[in-house]
Amino acid sequence: MAELAAEAVRVPAGVRHTSLQKFMRRRSTIAFAMTLPLIVLIVALVIYPAFYSMYLATLNKSMQRFVGLGNFEFLFRRATFWMVVKQSCIFAISAVFFKALIGFFVAHFVHTIPTKGQRKWRGMLMVPWVIPTAISTIGWFWLFDPSYSAFNWLLGKFGVDPVPWLGHPLWARFSVILVNVWYGAPFFMIMYLAALKSVPEQLYEAAAIDGANWFQRLWYITLPMMRNIIAITVLFSLIVTFANFDIVRILTAGGPVDQTHVFATWAFLLGIQGNDIPLGAAVSLFMLPILGVSAIFILRGVRRRTIEA
Repeated sequence: MAELAAEAVRVPAGVRHTSLQKFMRRRSTIAFAMTLPLIVLIVALVIYPAFYSMYLATLNKSMQRFVGLGNFEFLFRRATFWMVVKQSCIFAISAVFFKALIGFFVAHFVHTIPTKGQRKWRGMLMVPWVIPTAISTIGWFWLFDPSYSAFNWLLGKFGVDPVPWLGHPLWARFSVILVNVWYGAPFFMIMYLAALKSVPEQLYEAAAIDGANWFQRLWYITLPMMRNIIAITVLFSLIVTFANFDIVRILTAGGPVDQTHVFATWAFLLGIQGNDIPLGAAVSLFMLPILGVSAIFILRGVRRRTIEA
């Protein structure tokens, strides 16, 4: 009797196999289950803080009364705010441009080195990007020190007067951009190097047979094959650079006379040091439309080129 009951309860092998196949075919369900932890993290660490910042920006300084767009109207009337907008755009665009340019040519240099020696060069050139930003920026701060600057010591050897690296607005902006380029160029280099290795060598060989010079091969083969990688890398770096805080904070703290403030440092000054959290949140939210327009413009170009390909 026990054996008969077990046979009655037992599910046929074919039915079990069919059920398993149906479950495995639900790829969307499996994919969602596997990405659910990441979705929860994004909601907890990105989406919720973003909406909470929007809510804070509508409150007064004591966060007890709703003021609507009052904080934004107050910012629009301040000349310092528009100076910060201008400086943030100049800082981000200049730094990303030079990082992309230097990273592109350094990647070409490394790409031409024999494979055996590339590992050594990649390791050395990635050091600025691997070192924590705060530590490397402190090192640069000592190099720019007004009294014991290593740069001014070298300039003095050639009879050049000392440069007020962090004491003059123009030189302070240059110093901040220089450190950001030094830190971020290796990221562009490694991304472009990976893209260069995906370009078929047969294209270069065919172009060389047709008599194309170095610039023509670069313009008509390398750049078209790399343009999507270039666009995505530029967009990622633009987002990170716009939100940069530690380099400006450590080097100049926004000085001299607020001439090097960017959105992140000025929001920190108003919100944390000035004890006006809603106003600081309002400043930080101004990065959203600028980066949103940039992302739409760049990603639309990537999508169009992908469809054409």
